[in-house]
Amino acid sequence: MLGYVIAEGRGAADRVLAEVARQLHDEGWPLAGAVQVNSERGEMHPCDMDLHVLAADRIVRISQNLGALAKGCRLDPSGLEQAVGIVEAALDATPRPRLLIVNKFGKQEIDGRGFRPVIGRALASGVPVLTAVNAANLPGFEAFAHDFAEPIPLDFAQILGWCRNAAT
Repeated sequence: MLGYVIAEGRGAADRVLAEVARQLHDEGWPLAGAVQVNSERGEMHPCDMDLHVLAADRIVRISQNLGALAKGCRLDPSGLEQAVGIVEAALDATPRPRLLIVNKFGKQEIDGRGFRPVIGRALASGVPVLTAVNAANLPGFEAFAHDFAEPIPLDFAQILGWCRNAAT
């Protein structure tokens, strides 16, 4: 019920999860969740990070501009929480989502914020969850998931197969 891919390389998991969401949407699946879309701004600037909220077909900016010399985390927590609220509302939609896709289980989720409560709610109600985790956050994800999470290779066909099996 909880599948995850290991994010390898900048944006690789984002692109594959977005492709999976697009395919399932085209097949008529009701989906909840969000996939990340990065917009490059040139070599001297970090990308803009947006979440495409699937059920609402809405884009929410989750990065903030901290200036050219900033080294800290660019995540805009209020943008993330806005997206989380929209996704949480989608769990109550009719028809019920067949799958929740979460762009990543990151530091906010490790700390109990972000999409973590939504993931728990989806699993408790029988909605399978697909997410990405980077190697640095894997120990925190494993502490959350215990033995309930299943790793999936970062391969479109294998992820799609997992989704179809989990949502039956």
